[in-house]
Amino acid sequence: MISALRGNRTGLPVAVLACTLLSACGGPPEGPEAAIRAWVRQGHEAAEAKDRRALVDLISPAYTDARGNSRDDIENMFRLFFLRQQKVALISRIEELQVYGDTAALLVLSVGMAGTNDNVLGFSADAYRFEMEFELQNDEWLLTSARWGEFGGDLH
Repeated sequence: MISALRGNRTGLPVAVLACTLLSACGGPPEGPEAAIRAWVRQGHEAAEAKDRRALVDLISPAYTDARGNSRDDIENMFRLFFLRQQKVALISRIEELQVYGDTAALLVLSVGMAGTNDNVLGFSADAYRFEMEFELQNDEWLLTSARWGEFGGDLH
């Protein structure tokens, strides 16, 4: 799926990041760490369902990153990614989760992405690593910034 976006390497990882971060588990989260894990499950589910709106709702309106992206830019990346992929499948693993004062968190996430598309093979797959920052805003954990890169490469 990422191969289809090789020309737009900034957009694809962001789409993958958001997709991987959302999938929900049973029961209400207990504490900040459980809430962030629920956020990841929610994002994973929304990404595989290609539900761009649900993904964007997990991102703070004040989102900014080192690449100069805003929340609107990330939404456009999701739009492009989902248009190019007929089906999206993700495998994610939380590498690190740190909570600061119950109102901020840092998450390091590895995400394997696969998708079906109309390229030569009809299938593409890639792996990325994301470092994401969260803030608790109005009783909701939202993504405020992220860095990402191909697995084993530098994060930008």
